[in-house]
Amino acid sequence: MRSGVTFWHRHRVVATAACYKRHNRRFPHVLRPAPATEEMNGSSKKIAVLGATGSIGRSTLEVIAASGGRLQAWALSAHGRCEELLALAQQFRPAFVVASDEAAAEQVDWSQLPANCQLLLGTSGLDQVAAAEELDVLLAAIVGSAGLSSTWAAVQAGKTVALANKETLVLAGHLVVEAARKSGATILPVDSEHSAIFQAISAGKRQELRRIVLTASGGPFLNRTLEELANVSVEEALAHPNWEMGPKITVDSATMMNKALEIIEARWLFDLTADEISVVVHPQSIVHSMVEFVDGSVIAQLSPPDMKLPIQYALDYPDRRPGVAERLDWTAALRLDFQPPDLARFPALELGLRAARTGGSTGAVLNAANEAAVAGFLEGELRFNEIVPACAAAVDNHEFDPSPSLDALLRLDAWAREEVSRWVCT
Repeated sequence: MRSGVTFWHRHRVVATAACYKRHNRRFPHVLRPAPATEEMNGSSKKIAVLGATGSIGRSTLEVIAASGGRLQAWALSAHGRCEELLALAQQFRPAFVVASDEAAAEQVDWSQLPANCQLLLGTSGLDQVAAAEELDVLLAAIVGSAGLSSTWAAVQAGKTVALANKETLVLAGHLVVEAARKSGATILPVDSEHSAIFQAISAGKRQELRRIVLTASGGPFLNRTLEELANVSVEEALAHPNWEMGPKITVDSATMMNKALEIIEARWLFDLTADEISVVVHPQSIVHSMVEFVDGSVIAQLSPPDMKLPIQYALDYPDRRPGVAERLDWTAALRLDFQPPDLARFPALELGLRAARTGGSTGAVLNAANEAAVAGFLEGELRFNEIVPACAAAVDNHEFDPSPSLDALLRLDAWAREEVSRWVCT
């Protein structure tokens, strides 16, 4: 049995012990029954939404608001948008709010918090909520490496983590997987692509898998020439044709670095090799990803580009519930296009495959370099077509460590950001 991340799976009451044993032979991430749901214990699931004011956080709160009480916004966090966090606290009345930017928190009148809602500050506040005994599910939606600490705290505490922060696995996948194995933590994917794979992969056994196919929209520059990419503006890069996301993730989609990071994330989530991961461009963003089996069968998950669906799937897992996500209209004509990615136009994909293949410290350096390069681009200090070369330079020049500790990864994270700063300053 290969050592993938443990996913929980609850079997219906009608399932016999023999059926349970047979099902467990399918994929290594399906190992144990899920914890009791609200149907079994009569209470709602307590959800901590870390990154509540971002696009994923807002969608999550829509799902919670429409759940009829089966899901509870037990804790909410924000970084700089503390006024928005206060407004959300007044609406959802959580037990805790966490303002991770302490300087921003000082500008807010927290006396307006609802009764019995406690304010926590800084990274320690995030970690406290993530590991709290009362918590049922952590929705990890803090962008970038800033989300690692709280996710790590939840995993070490054996919690269920609905992971929207791909950078956690890109940065420290081997350590997070091992910590989850030891603690019994559950990691459920929230990225639409990985949720699609998780849903499709149960159609076969592990030894029957040939590869997964991640779909990519191609972003706003799918048909731009290399010469045109040299003069891309920030406004153009932030105009995604299908998805509404934060600025960092939107730029990642434009460079296809998001797909590079998703390759690394998939490698750890599903215990895959780089050769078992492919990417195809699908401009409509209807097919969210596919799983191909050895007999040629391809199983896909389809839905409109609406993050509320994978969010709700993770929060309600292993059940499916009626939800608020947009649905496909099968009475209207539907066109689905697929094409191989142009690696000359999107060299980030090669970096992602390289990091998935080599492992070790490569993912951490790539992620940190990309965060720094995207920040430089958004601030007008780096050209769009310099983002990926800056990342490649950091990967090429770092001292590779095949088995880094968490401290070593954090040191390399800081080194990569400093390395990219040379590009920003020149």
